[in-house]
This record gives sequence, structure tokens and C-alpha cells, in this order.
Amino acid sequence: MIKEAREKWEQGTLAKTLNRFPERQAEFTTDSGIPIRRLYTPEDLEGWDYLNELGFPGEYPYTRGVQPTMYRGRLWTMRQYAGFGTAQETNERFRFLLEQGQTGLSVAFDLPTQIGYDSDHQLAEGEVGRVGVAIDSLEDMEVVFDGIPLDKVSTSMTINAPAAILLAMYQAVGEKQGVEPSKLKGTVQNDILKEYVARGTYIFPPEPSMRLVTDIFEYCSKTIPSWNTISISGYHIREAGSTAVQEVAFTLANGIAYVQAAIDKGLDVDEFAGRLSFFFNSHVNFFEEIAKFRAARRLWARIMKERFKAKNPRSHRLRFHTQTAGSSLTAQQPDNNIIRTTLQALAAVLGGTQSLHTNSRDEALALPTEESVRIALRTQQIIAYESGVADTIDPLAGSYFIEKLTDEIEARAMEYIEKIDDMGGAVKAIENGFMQREIQESAYRYQKAVESKQKMVVGVNCFQVEEEQPKNLLRVNPAIAEAQKERLRSLRARRDERAVASALKGIEAAAKGEDNLIPPILEAVKAYATIGEICDVLRDVFGVYRPAQDI
Repeated sequence: MIKEAREKWEQGTLAKTLNRFPERQAEFTTDSGIPIRRLYTPEDLEGWDYLNELGFPGEYPYTRGVQPTMYRGRLWTMRQYAGFGTAQETNERFRFLLEQGQTGLSVAFDLPTQIGYDSDHQLAEGEVGRVGVAIDSLEDMEVVFDGIPLDKVSTSMTINAPAAILLAMYQAVGEKQGVEPSKLKGTVQNDILKEYVARGTYIFPPEPSMRLVTDIFEYCSKTIPSWNTISISGYHIREAGSTAVQEVAFTLANGIAYVQAAIDKGLDVDEFAGRLSFFFNSHVNFFEEIAKFRAARRLWARIMKERFKAKNPRSHRLRFHTQTAGSSLTAQQPDNNIIRTTLQALAAVLGGTQSLHTNSRDEALALPTEESVRIALRTQQIIAYESGVADTIDPLAGSYFIEKLTDEIEARAMEYIEKIDDMGGAVKAIENGFMQREIQESAYRYQKAVESKQKMVVGVNCFQVEEEQPKNLLRVNPAIAEAQKERLRSLRARRDERAVASALKGIEAAAKGEDNLIPPILEAVKAYATIGEICDVLRDVFGVYRPAQDI
């Protein structure tokens, strides 16, 4: 019936219009290259099983969301990413955001902290406090969270190679506040595999890096049970130039590697899988992004249930934080970024995110000002409280287009995962450069499309205007580097050097053996050993990763 009616429409009404007004282009595709048909009907979902493909919210396969009531019960966590300069400046920004209605913290660390160097190391020159807060010791961490009760907020930390050290510092700050480790809530990114693929802030080779990851899994399952032990990140894979399909595929392939590594360590899958979390990008192709989140959730549920035989429903749930696309922000006409971010945030909400960061309009130019971060936060609040999209669960479910696109992304992502399995898993695929090459090729195709105007970017290759130099940008005072070095000198003069030396020896012994590394790292942190000192011990034992030159 529908087929006949559609054919009649195509031959009559549609044909008449096309004869007079041809479509804008011969072919339409998503950013992943998935063809977009002119019209979707029930024919596109022929044989489609509602219960198998969708089900109900809070139940397998979780396509419609991980909670039975979703945002009708509790809104997503509004977690603005922040951190710059000194610990004191970051503390002030956190307090400002909490006063403006933010509901969770997200810490950005500077580059030296991310790669395990103290602020006075020669490789830290020019980078102290630039892209995040400088953390050298527990003393800095104490200042960052001064006056912020850690039993009342959840904190996400974007840290990978030294994740164990920053987690230990957070636990130590909590204990100083009188907060038991069991009361701490938050996430440590701890996703080292995507560093090799897309970001580059790795320290150690893959094998010891994976050991540190699984040590955190094991430690937190016993000591900090409410902590999300990893945020398996597709965000940076997408920022490096991947498609939406590649973002899902490579992220879940990395997730498979972490789960398998933990099982190989002797952990039961249901002991740790419920605390795994994910981190995705939300880009500008609105419907593809919504479908991407739904597909990722369903695919992970099936992987955990069918591949790893996880029995606890919590182990099947893909819970994720979303950040709007930094790579989509333009230095040209920066106010346009407010619109881009709004669409991306809305896609994340319609896709069922648990936590969201909205980028600020001026981030293509500098660190965001207070005014810019307020607008970014207000964007989330307006979506939450004024738009009505949070009032029902998965409101686009049943759309012929959305469901077909969800199915297509899942199928294409699974093809990638099977190919990675054939290579021996994610670590092998990374070591031979497969993921890197795929991302590079995708980024190249996108850039060529922009240059040829096949892909239109408002303000960049179309609708351009003459612009004045931007004003009132936030600049980090270069004097903070010297101030941070002085803090380090003062700390080293005051602390118990014998206690530090003893604690560092404990880390060395654990690293050379098989004991969990988190307890000796915690002891060193409490003795005020610095992040650089701890990482140097681990560098001596584990070595330093050097990527293959032919990738």
C-alpha cells in the first residue's frame, strides 16, 4: 500500500516539482558519507523489531536511554570544563560556575601536568598554566578544591598517563576534608589508548599504561566504589578528524581492549564494568549525531552481553559525557559559535547524554572569559528548562530517518570493530597505525570538501565579513610560571624528604613487581612528592613510548 502510494507520489507530485526546481545537489550524505534519501517511510524499517532494536528506557539494549525516566527524573549534569593558570585562579572559576548553577566540576590540567613534568622542568617552559591548571603536588590540589565540599559535588578530571596520581591526590584532598573515599564521586579520564591514536599526551608504552588503567579499575572497585574509573573517549578521536562512525567504532574498540585487559588481570567483568563511562563529541550534523549516540548505546550493550557475558544490567549500560565540538568553532565571526554549540548541545540531549559541557564562543581564539562561559552554561539551562525537549524520553524515536540512520551507524561501526578484531584488537590496530591512518584520511577529505566549498562553513568559506580584531580575550599571565616554580621550591624546602624518598622507593618496588600501584602512589602523594618525581620513577621502570615513524 505504502509502496504504491510512494511510487504514485514520485511519478506525479514530485516529478512535476523536480522538472521545474531541481534539488540543490545530486546527492546528500551525512558527514560520515552515509547517503541521505529524499524521504523515509515505513518501507525503510521493513522487518524492524521494536523490542529488539529499541525496547524501553532503562532496559536492554538501552537504545532509548540508560534510565527509566531519563530527564523527567533528573537532568543531565551540567559540567563545564575549566582550569587555567594557578590553582587559586581555577578555584575562583569553579566557585563562579557553581554560583551560576553548574552541577558538576570538570578539571582541565596544563600540558606539563598531563605528561608528568613539574612546572620547573625544562620541557614545561612556556606551557605552565596555559591550557589548564598547573598541578605539581597535593598542595596545588588542596587549593583547587578549597571550600568545595567533595562529598557534595562530582568531579571529572581530564587526565590520562598520570591519572593514578591525580586520582590519589583527589582522594587525599577528600580525606583532609573528612570525606571518606567511598563518598567521592566523579570520573578520571584514564583512556590512554586514544592518546596513542589522536591526542599525544602519553608517557609510557602500551603494556605498562594498560596496567595502570586496570590497577585503577581494581583499586576503585574496592576503595572508591562510586568513582567512574575511566572515560573512554571518542571526543579526541573526532577532534582529530574522524567521522561519526569512526568515533563510535574506535571508541568501543578501545573499550573492548580495556574490558579484556581487566578480565585478563583476573577481575570479574561485573565487578568493574558498571563504573566504565564514555566521552563523546557532539558535532554539527544534527541528526547523525543523535543517531550516533543511540547506536553507540545499543552496540555497547550487545558487546557487553554477548561478547563478555556480563550479567549485571549495569554492566550493559553505556553512560557518557558529551562535549560540543571544539574543532567546529571558528575564529571568524565567533558569535556564530553560540549557534553551533546550541545545536550540538541539543543533539547530545536528544541522544540521551548523562553529562554535558558546552564550549564557549571565544575558544577558537583564547581561553574563555567569564561572560563566555556564562553564555555557554546558559545554553544548557535554556535547553533544560525552556525548550521542553527534556519532558519526554527519546522524543525522536520512531522517526523513520532517525531509526534507519541509527541502524546504519551501528552496522558500519561494527564492521570496523570486526576489522580491528581481525588485527588482534585495538592495541595492535594502534601499533600498526590503522586507526591513525583512517582518521588522517577522513580529516583530509573533510578539509578538501571545505576548500572546494562542497562543505559550507558559515563565516569561513561563505557569508564572510570584514572583522575587527577581537577584544577582551582572556590571557594567562606569563608571571604565573615563575610563581609556580617558587611554590615548588618552597614545598621542597618544607616537606619531609626522607618520607618522600621512602614513598618513591615503594612505587619503584611495586612497578617492578605485580602489586597494585595506587596504594604506594597515594602514600607518595600524601608525603607531597611531586607529579614529576613520581612519573620519573615510573619512566625509569617502564620506559617511554616512542611512536613508529612510518605511521
